[in-house]
Amino acid sequence: MNQFDLTGKVALVTGASYGIGYAIACGLAKAGAIIVFNDINQDLVSKGIAAYEAEGIKAHGYVADVTNEDQINAVVAQIAAEVGEIDILVNNAGIIKRIPMHEMSAAEFRQVIDIDLNGPFICAKAVIPSMMKRGSGKIINICSMMSELGRETVSAYAAAKGGLKMLTKNIASEYGEFNIQCNGLGPGYIATPQTAPLRETQADGSRHPFDQFIIAKTPAARWGNAEDLVGPAVFLASPASDFVNGHVLYVDGGILAYIGKQPK
Repeated sequence: MNQFDLTGKVALVTGASYGIGYAIACGLAKAGAIIVFNDINQDLVSKGIAAYEAEGIKAHGYVADVTNEDQINAVVAQIAAEVGEIDILVNNAGIIKRIPMHEMSAAEFRQVIDIDLNGPFICAKAVIPSMMKRGSGKIINICSMMSELGRETVSAYAAAKGGLKMLTKNIASEYGEFNIQCNGLGPGYIATPQTAPLRETQADGSRHPFDQFIIAKTPAARWGNAEDLVGPAVFLASPASDFVNGHVLYVDGGILAYIGKQPK
């Protein structure tokens, strides 16, 4: 038996038109899963479907806002009717606003909390009843190093991701008896198009200051790639993790284990 085989499993990855969610969904598909994803508008969904097709993956895309409970409930029902009951949920959709806390409005704070914490609650709540009836299910919440650490300008994001860590533990506590495993995946600093400006070589040939900071803080001495998250995601979605519950698996190159280099 291949413990990492996902053949025939229906996996919903939220916000997976591009980026980390897209990479994880591609990895799940290559392990045999049937990929379903949502995004906030049809343009993003269409671009996502085209990207999956270019990889030889037939993905099913739906327009839905993870903060809208009625929309999510409707889409989950539609997926069950058109594709099948959801076996794997990856709560990937999220945003970050880098604003000093004393300059951040309550509305901006609420928006981050709504998408990054209420969204996973709404999506998990929508799929759990079916998982309970079938006696199995996998929920993977995309957490962050900010589930453990603070940093300048990310008060809302850190609050949301810290809350998501505890929501992960509580779902595991509440529904483990139904053979539902809920775990977190905590990416470190990942090289994506969004972080490319932070990795550009400077005019004098040196690294960008933030790039230097990340390399110095990472024992692996490099940024992660989206593909670094695929194996851990497949593990958490597969029978190989059937006795792993309420855990956050940090894929950070060792940052959280490292105090940093001693100044010379």
